[in-house]
Amino acid sequence: MAAQPSTAALAALKDALGPGGWLESAADVEPFLTDFRRLYHGTTALVARPATVAQVVRVVAVCARERLGIVPHGGNTSYCGGATPDASGAEIVLSLARLNRVRDVDAGGFTLSLDAGCTLAAAQAAARAANRRLPLSLGSEGSAQIGGTLSTNAGGTAVLRFGMMRELVLGLEVVLPDGRVLDQLKSLRKDNTGYDVKQLFLGAEGTLGVITGACLKLSAAPGDYVTALAAVGGIGEAVALLGRIRDAFGDAVEGFEYVPRIAHELALAGLPGIVRPFDRPHPAFALIELAVPGAEPGVGDRFGELLGAEATAGRIRDAVVARSGPQRDSLWYLREHVPEAQTRAGASIKHDVSLPLARLAEFVARAEQVLAGIAPAARIVGYGHVGDGNLHFNLSPPAGVLRGSAAEREFLALAPQVNRAVHDLVAELGGSFSAEHGIGRLKVAELERYEDPVALDLMRRIKVAFDPHGIMNPGKVLRR
Repeated sequence: MAAQPSTAALAALKDALGPGGWLESAADVEPFLTDFRRLYHGTTALVARPATVAQVVRVVAVCARERLGIVPHGGNTSYCGGATPDASGAEIVLSLARLNRVRDVDAGGFTLSLDAGCTLAAAQAAARAANRRLPLSLGSEGSAQIGGTLSTNAGGTAVLRFGMMRELVLGLEVVLPDGRVLDQLKSLRKDNTGYDVKQLFLGAEGTLGVITGACLKLSAAPGDYVTALAAVGGIGEAVALLGRIRDAFGDAVEGFEYVPRIAHELALAGLPGIVRPFDRPHPAFALIELAVPGAEPGVGDRFGELLGAEATAGRIRDAVVARSGPQRDSLWYLREHVPEAQTRAGASIKHDVSLPLARLAEFVARAEQVLAGIAPAARIVGYGHVGDGNLHFNLSPPAGVLRGSAAEREFLALAPQVNRAVHDLVAELGGSFSAEHGIGRLKVAELERYEDPVALDLMRRIKVAFDPHGIMNPGKVLRR
């Protein structure tokens, strides 16, 4: 791969894009050079901004001919540096922001076809306008783009009911590394015609091609939501409560989030608008949400009765049920702002793990014991989408450690040892070190350590078959 794009290559790219289709000044390209968490900073000679699929094809064809790396860039919400160029200057950033057209909403067929550069919020709005719902919700939905959510196989708060992003996909349109277009943009729910090749691009983080369009499944718009916050003794009690609620309400259970007391305390200390939901403190909270069909009255009453029975039996400590939209928003505000609260409290060592539900409590207990010997007095903030087994198991420095201080740097220097301990335990218990944030640049070595060797070999073979010159998002997911 060339060290730097030649003047002729840059001219060819600009010609392929047309007026207004690129950025090259230092000030204009700067927002594309640093990842969301500010872990990586790169450089590029050009940010390509195609407005049509044909322009994407022409850009990729030039890069293939010139052996230039292509870094697809969506809303820049990746936690693992998956959309950031390296420092070599040999990579072109390909922004999909102008490729943002809603192509079709089929209300009767419950499908939505759209460009990859549409934000998730715009896609949700298009579905709502047709009295339908795109059942993917993320804290970053205002900036996250559909192509990015597909390339990272995004999760979110409704995975318990609807699954990850790949389970919402009916069809894809992808520009391949050689400039050809894979046209699998179908709305069929049944299509048994050989290998389902579109699945290879979901979760591949732009390393096999550039997703330019998708056809997604929609669901019926719920008549209402029933939302509650239950005080529990810990994650084991939360998982047991989830099982009983699912027995009673089945697929109506859409969200089940876990927030330990320390996360709530950080939010209370660092953010406006956070309130104490109960008169006295509790070890942890479970945020539970049911989506109620419009034709099914009385669900809220039955849910309240179930929580009352749980409290009477001593299986939960307390509970509050939202009686209005603002009350529901208030409950979700706490959960959605835990990451910001932890960031305001200082730097942290982050983990995005998933485990079988039956092993979550064991994992937390054993991880706390192991980490006490590695990072004494560190504050463990383990929260997340526990309904689907996903825990954001983060460590904050001991209380009183100042941001930017020597003590904070000493704490962060423990990250390799902490990560190894956490991820080894996750692997032992049959879990995954990357639940929903992907691999990017950050976790390439982790993938090599923990993935099944046969699966890793197949990934490498697929990469070479699709991208023999290694131009697609170099250094992400797999080593060069």
